[in-house]
Amino acid sequence: MKNSIKNLIEGSFDLHVHSAPSHVKRSIDDIDLIKKASTYKMAGVLIKNHYEPTSGRAELINKHFDFYTKAYGGIVLNSTVGGINPYACESALKMGAKIVWLPTRDAENSLKYGNMKGDFFNREGISVIDDKGNLIKALKDVIEVVKKYDATLATGHISLEESLKVCDYAIKKNIKVALTHPDWNRTKIPTDIQVALGKKGVFIEKVWANLDDGDCDEEEFLSVMNELNFNNIFITTDRGYYTKKPPFESLVDCIEFLIDKGVDCRNIEKMLKKTPKIIVEGV
Repeated sequence: MKNSIKNLIEGSFDLHVHSAPSHVKRSIDDIDLIKKASTYKMAGVLIKNHYEPTSGRAELINKHFDFYTKAYGGIVLNSTVGGINPYACESALKMGAKIVWLPTRDAENSLKYGNMKGDFFNREGISVIDDKGNLIKALKDVIEVVKKYDATLATGHISLEESLKVCDYAIKKNIKVALTHPDWNRTKIPTDIQVALGKKGVFIEKVWANLDDGDCDEEEFLSVMNELNFNNIFITTDRGYYTKKPPFESLVDCIEFLIDKGVDCRNIEKMLKKTPKIIVEGV
């Protein structure tokens, strides 16, 4: 591995990784994930599970293993935690969760495209707006809890309409809010809207898996970065699915791609180190 890539990985974060134990087969488990990241002195990795909070798992790893890399956890507000449930949200945050995702696999918007691989029960889709297009009270309650713990709200797999309303409301409430993989086919958001949201202070997630799997092209992936001068953008891999490259190797691929496309190392550091640190640590 080139020294330039090693230097970029050291101190970096990946805030969207799926590891085992999981309801879906994964390529790596929590402990091996953080162990691997520690080998190259990554600052932190956030473990995501669609159907259970991961903050407790992260706490145990940090307590019982002398890893260089810090494990982080979060919660996804899918059906198994009661959907848009401020009580489940606060429980996870009190246990150390750093990101609260709105519904993913169980979002009404996502289910319009059908089940995803690994879905194992039938359910009604969850929306964060009512029949009149207004944000539901439970969502506003969740946002108050997120603000209380200085955590970050992420949009999950909700629709464009819902995402815009959630982001606007979160900005008014002065909480950190992130746009979840806006280049993925189920949550696709036009690049001009991504830029507009980024200029308002929304964190824009750029997921390597979306480009690597063909959900977006290079122009979609890179143009928002350039328009925002690489500010308010964080890079994640969204890897862990057993048929794909593991998370760490995917991160290396992403860095190599950015370097090949002429992205300055200082700007890569913004997206791998500075912005994700703000998301999970607030500084």
